[in-house]
Amino acid sequence: QVQLVESGGGSVQAGGSLRLSCAASGLTVTRCMGWFRQAPGKEREGVAVIDAFESTNYEDSVRGRFTISKDNGKNTLSLQMNSLKPEDTAMYYCAATSYYRCDSIPPRYDFNVWGQGTQVTVSS
Repeated sequence: QVQLVESGGGSVQAGGSLRLSCAASGLTVTRCMGWFRQAPGKEREGVAVIDAFESTNYEDSVRGRFTISKDNGKNTLSLQMNSLKPEDTAMYYCAATSYYRCDSIPPRYDFNVWGQGTQVTVSS
């Protein structure tokens, strides 16, 4: 069964940090994978991606604060989030494509496997 399961969300104050994890089963993380987020009333947006060649891309508002990484041995994807802001509050989703390479953040429809999401809440 192909599955992505996120963990690590929670509530923090502005300036704090959180680390999200995504455990993959039924597929390997040696592909273009990413993190998306969706705030209430807003569209789901791509936050960061990493591909099979360890190339990374970030959405402008998180570049320099968030770091995406993966552990091929453990088959997991992670997102280290530092200097969190209230506007980072959202449900965060792990997602996978069928591609090896992603030179930018692909559109949502390119991701064919999604996790159930984990909530991140940042208070001011």
